[in-house]
Amino acid sequence: MELKPGARLRSAADETEIIVVKAPGGDVDLRCGGHPVVAHGDARPDGLSPDADHAGGTQIGKRYTDPAATLEVLCTKAGGGALSIGSEPLVLKDAKPLPSSD
Repeated sequence: MELKPGARLRSAADETEIIVVKAPGGDVDLRCGGHPVVAHGDARPDGLSPDADHAGGTQIGKRYTDPAATLEVLCTKAGGGALSIGSEPLVLKDAKPLPSSD
């Protein structure tokens, strides 16, 4: 699936919903709970649940990125499946430290 910033996506296996903040060029195999994500308006396949290997969960309001920082997504609805590109998990993005105000 080719991703563009601002795209709204959701998990095919649970309640997770995300918005793409930063996207690499080309096709990306973005998954949640081990299953490919679908566009927000598309129907979900029936009978899917998060795989045990991809069941870390997502947190609302948190940003997730790949280790190379080429993809960044914002979670708008939490769920039980973990986000990944293929089998490589996305990690929670740390907040940037503010400069001291001495």
